[in-house]
Amino acid sequence: MLTPVAGPGGSAAPDAAPSAPATTGSAPATTTGTATPSPDASGPATPGPGPSDPERTAPTAPAPVTAADLLAKVSGCTPVSRGRYRKDRGTAATVPVCGTRDAVYWKADMDIDCDGRPGAHCNTGTDPNFSSSTAFTQSDGRALSSEKLPYVVVPAPSGIWDYREHGVRGGSVAAVVYRDRVSYAVVGDVGPTDIIGEASYAAATSLGIDPDPRSGGAPSGVTYIVFKDSRVTPLEDREAAESQGERLAREFVDSAD
Repeated sequence: MLTPVAGPGGSAAPDAAPSAPATTGSAPATTTGTATPSPDASGPATPGPGPSDPERTAPTAPAPVTAADLLAKVSGCTPVSRGRYRKDRGTAATVPVCGTRDAVYWKADMDIDCDGRPGAHCNTGTDPNFSSSTAFTQSDGRALSSEKLPYVVVPAPSGIWDYREHGVRGGSVAAVVYRDRVSYAVVGDVGPTDIIGEASYAAATSLGIDPDPRSGGAPSGVTYIVFKDSRVTPLEDREAAESQGERLAREFVDSAD
């Protein structure tokens, strides 16, 4: 970082002979057509699925949410931003932030945010714009690791849009969609007031996007969905982001909104 004997209803042959003598007081009957069991039938009943049958009691796990599921849910746009954002400096402002009752989302490119704790791939030598800090931090107060944690970047509050007014904060859960892949992440950093479309080295890797901070990223086709009033604690817990993300994505896709 950014989803397998014939039963009691069969027909008995009319000339079939019993294989053993009848037990006294229990005369076997031979019938033609469909046999209807009598209430006092002494033969063993074919067992059906009971309360302890695994096929009946085991819960069915819901299918993972797919990229197609999420993209269908955000095919339209009700803008919640007062204006639009640029994808990169010097380009036209074309990207609105859209919203529903449960989430905010935007469709943009992906620039690579390599900020935070330095590592083998994110440092001053690999990224000319490297910063050792992130707007939001781990539970121990240290900056996030772009190489290890999938996170997305939101624009700094401005007259265009203030993410805080829509239930978004550091640690909010996000689903990032690219082509046929879905990755779950957290809100981990804040970017310029007029540019949108950025995520961490780990988020790019999880989506099959080149994570190189100089030459990587995706020029378009990335959808960012942030679930309102959600939060991963501690913020750096990647597994919690994935489990919460899958649950929130399922609720989002299944909701009537």
